[in-house]
Amino acid sequence: MPFNYNEFSLPPLTLGTILWAIYFIYMVGASVFIISENRSPSVTMAWILSFLALPVIGVILYIFLGRTVNFFSRRLHLIPQEMDSDLLQRLRPIVARQAALVNRIRSDPNRSMAQRRLVEMIRRTGLSVLTAADQVEILQDASVKYPLLEADIEAAEHSIHMEYFIWQADSYMQRFADLLIRKAQQGVEVRILFDALGSHFLLWKNRGYLNRLRRGGVKIYPYLNFLGMLQLHTVNYRNHRKIAVIDGKIGYTGGMNMGEEHLIGAKPYTAWRDTHLRLTGDTVSILQGIFITSWYNTTKEVLADLRYFPEHEAVSDNPIAVQIVLSGPDSQWHAIQQQYFLMIMSAQEHVYIQSPFFIPNSSIYEALRVVALSGVDVKLMFAPRDTGSPIANWAANTYFVDMIEAGAKVYLYQPAYMHAKTISIDAAVCSVGTANMDIRSFNINYEMNAVIYDATKAKELEAAFEHDLQGCVRFDAKAYLTRSRFVRFRDSLARLLSPLL
Repeated sequence: MPFNYNEFSLPPLTLGTILWAIYFIYMVGASVFIISENRSPSVTMAWILSFLALPVIGVILYIFLGRTVNFFSRRLHLIPQEMDSDLLQRLRPIVARQAALVNRIRSDPNRSMAQRRLVEMIRRTGLSVLTAADQVEILQDASVKYPLLEADIEAAEHSIHMEYFIWQADSYMQRFADLLIRKAQQGVEVRILFDALGSHFLLWKNRGYLNRLRRGGVKIYPYLNFLGMLQLHTVNYRNHRKIAVIDGKIGYTGGMNMGEEHLIGAKPYTAWRDTHLRLTGDTVSILQGIFITSWYNTTKEVLADLRYFPEHEAVSDNPIAVQIVLSGPDSQWHAIQQQYFLMIMSAQEHVYIQSPFFIPNSSIYEALRVVALSGVDVKLMFAPRDTGSPIANWAANTYFVDMIEAGAKVYLYQPAYMHAKTISIDAAVCSVGTANMDIRSFNINYEMNAVIYDATKAKELEAAFEHDLQGCVRFDAKAYLTRSRFVRFRDSLARLLSPLL
């Protein structure tokens, strides 16, 4: 019997049918997109489920919190092509001197295999040059750092370059602005970068402070300014680095931002505990190169003058080997996470870590548990509460219990807000930097650490750690587990937000 086309008809199109078709196409397209990013299966499934359950909200959350910089933009951590040859030309003598430093570490019988492996891994993952620092001063707290920084700025002859996550406009920073303006009016070039979110108040309620600096000759700009439709997606990618370079000869980096709270504390604290570095030697040129790259990415101004990279006269026959490690959301490798991982796994005797937060990802979590279970003395020191939201501390409680079960010791520092970001292993190698022990610092923020291959400096940092222990309360896992089910569920719920904290 022949087919009767007149009797065949498609079902009528209804609004519901159209919406289901759109939803189906949306889910297929979104799933293909997310799967193609080759993330971990758990992360991939989490985003697919969020798109499924929250079609509009899920996409918005992904745009602002989930998408990778690698897919959407240029790599800001690399030297831009426009200034590639100039900057590499300035750094070439330092790169040439690296071979001698590496050979010195390899041939030194007192150096452990862990140090040799760490040097090589950081060179490959962070593109980090091993440099010679003539002086490495470990500065404990702003009451030590700020006077030194002010004196170095006062003596500056041609350039002051500063890059900070938080740049306050309080009474101390008003006086600091006077110093910068005075130097600018003396003909010194003063350039400052601040993070657009970390220092958002400068763009809103403290515009007068910005304008005063600019009228005084100081060039100051927000880095990764997320305001504007073309940059709004960068709101989740913060520049957490702290850099100061004076005349290309003296450099600073570490945990401290710029603000009076570092001197007097931030509520609910009445003091602030932090660690910073003051450096001289070849390492300063690396800091300068990092700043100049950030400056170009912000202003498109190329700073290639030789005076920004002066030759460093060696003042010591035995300089300290230092590597500056960089990482960011657009890095090929999670270099700082891998630095921490290898340092932890290389420890034979002890691991000492300080950080305000403790929200480790799976690799750092397992590394700490493994070394603790193997008998290594693992001591972890954190702030008992944040100066802002308590959610990170709620999540940390659950990790503390896990660490203690593996044999690690967890301490909460009481006299001040613990903001230092340090790690030291076996009194042999240590690191001072900007990266917290959390997922945000490992994967999302632009961070930098200074790895110091010097037993004397490692012992100095560990002595400060031991002194800080006197002001700590040890976290009691048994007491925590007797707390109400509501509190423990609250903390477990906060742990689910770990990737965003």
